Amino acid sequence: MQFLASPKIFKNRDVLRPTYVPDELPHREKQITKVGMILASALRGGTPSNIFLYGKTGTGKTVVAQYVLKHLKEKCMEFNVPVPITSYINCRIVDTSYRVLAHLCSDVGVSVPITGLPTDTVYDKFRKSLDEKGQLMIIVLDEIDQLVRKNRESANDVLYDLTRINSSLENSKVSIIGISNDLKFKDHLDPRVISSLSEEEVVFPPYTADELKDILIQRAKIGFNEGVLEYGVINLCAALAAREHGDARRALDLLRVAGEIAEREGSNKVTEEHVRLAQKEIEKDTVSEVLETLPIQSKLVLFSIYLLEKHRASEINTGDVYAVYQDLCRCLRMDSLTQRRVSDIINELDMLGLVYARVISRGRYGRTKRIKIGVPLNLIGDILEKDPRIKGVADYVPRIT
Repeated sequence: MQFLASPKIFKNRDVLRPTYVPDELPHREKQITKVGMILASALRGGTPSNIFLYGKTGTGKTVVAQYVLKHLKEKCMEFNVPVPITSYINCRIVDTSYRVLAHLCSDVGVSVPITGLPTDTVYDKFRKSLDEKGQLMIIVLDEIDQLVRKNRESANDVLYDLTRINSSLENSKVSIIGISNDLKFKDHLDPRVISSLSEEEVVFPPYTADELKDILIQRAKIGFNEGVLEYGVINLCAALAAREHGDARRALDLLRVAGEIAEREGSNKVTEEHVRLAQKEIEKDTVSEVLETLPIQSKLVLFSIYLLEKHRASEINTGDVYAVYQDLCRCLRMDSLTQRRVSDIINELDMLGLVYARVISRGRYGRTKRIKIGVPLNLIGDILEKDPRIKGVADYVPRIT
């Protein structure tokens, strides 16, 4: 029980987590004002326009939405106006149309089974129950691109229904806030959904190093005991996170994990070395989580690149990857995807930072991608081979041309 006697580093570590909504949000005044002005029509009995918030990870989209909704509810109570029902759905977790509708049913007091009902039936239950309440409902669909990627057709159907629901409601209204890290996902949406979902758009630019420093100073004051952070710790966390497209979430994670490492060591100070150790720990945990949750086809494409690099292929292009991928599918007796779809998966892996894919011109022979692994090679092998299907082809040796 020695850890119980270690120096007390934290005053409240929860303020350093992304789920915490502070009383003030530095450097997001413009976005707060715009979202607030759109939602303010609820105070006058109106239906706010649907809003689409986009920007890279850690740029404050989710926390701004939660912050404005919190203040909207307070103002409604202050002015004796009906308080809207709010529903927050993270589409990375609630990742099917059925589950989205079941979550909405739960938020209006209707219980539906986890599976088993037709989606149309669940939608009707939600619509009828909401209309009986006679209230505005504001639905936040965070990481909405994850819902669309999983099942494009089904996601378009449910989004179309939700963006058109007001025409079939007599006593209630719905407003939607869509949040995405990836603006390109709109290419996969039905044009009718895009026009309705993006009635208003708010862009969230990356934070600068100085802005991240201000955010960390604000949280550190309420998160850490006085005097435990050595000089330079906040600057280093801000600088490292600014390098990764101004990610406030990463900056806060670095500071919190650095504190936790110092706590485990029994140190009474959080040092720059603790920040460096935190960076390694977070990177490993992040890559592990992404790799473990990849669909099997994405795992096979990534494993194909891994095998080519492991066996010293000098240059790896899309054709090389596709040839190995097809062999792996044959070994596993799985249907293979088209080369075009595999090329799309390589782009997705590139967006996740797992590979680097650069398009190069081959003159009259067209264009191809030069591909290489973007994270430690042994980490990919160790994690992917935990999947029994991948383990079954772990000894495959690609033909290197």
